[in-house]
Amino acid sequence: MSPRKPSIVFAHGLWADGSCYSKLIPVLQREGHEVVSAQNALNTLEGDVDAVHRALARVSSPAILVGHSWGGFVITAAGTDERVAGLVYIAALAPDAGETAQDLIGRFDAPPLFSHLDAEDGRLWISRDGISDFCGDLPEAEQQLVWATQGSAAEALLGATTADPAWRTKPSWFCVTGQDHAVVPELQRFEVGRMGATAVDVDSSHVPMLSHPEVVLDLIRDAAGSV
Repeated sequence: MSPRKPSIVFAHGLWADGSCYSKLIPVLQREGHEVVSAQNALNTLEGDVDAVHRALARVSSPAILVGHSWGGFVITAAGTDERVAGLVYIAALAPDAGETAQDLIGRFDAPPLFSHLDAEDGRLWISRDGISDFCGDLPEAEQQLVWATQGSAAEALLGATTADPAWRTKPSWFCVTGQDHAVVPELQRFEVGRMGATAVDVDSSHVPMLSHPEVVLDLIRDAAGSV
């Protein structure tokens, strides 16, 4: 009998849900992977990590964790789980111990997206005029779909920390997005350097899994074939 392929468990970002990986999941399933996309409530880091742990409990082989944007923060905290074989970061935040999202974002010039956020009752949304800074390389109809289905993130997430970053002990891969106005490319390359991650660059907005899915799929395939 052939060995089982690694499972793939996804974690999404601040203004998304698990369906943001809809262009990747069917392909990976056809290729023989068990796939689960966690639905993160975006209330606390601990709650989102718990959602990933629940997803890991639903698959039957060691998993590659894939995190986009804030999802990178989540997999950095959740990835120390013994069921995790590797980490794939997509235009992501990858903190070291004690670092917040705000610390990472503040290392470089403020991302253009952050001047187009609406705040109310401790939650953050992307304004209509900011959607092009999030996913401007998608067709207009897809941009509007992303805006209409966005999640609302708790502002407090920007101050969360993790004590034990998984990338220090697990192999990691990183998709760097060269036209990113949400997590700037300079920050992504800084993270890649200190992690020692295997990286691929793509001329993409913040959502390469939607605008350049084959690039992201190839990176996940590379990770899955290496563990």
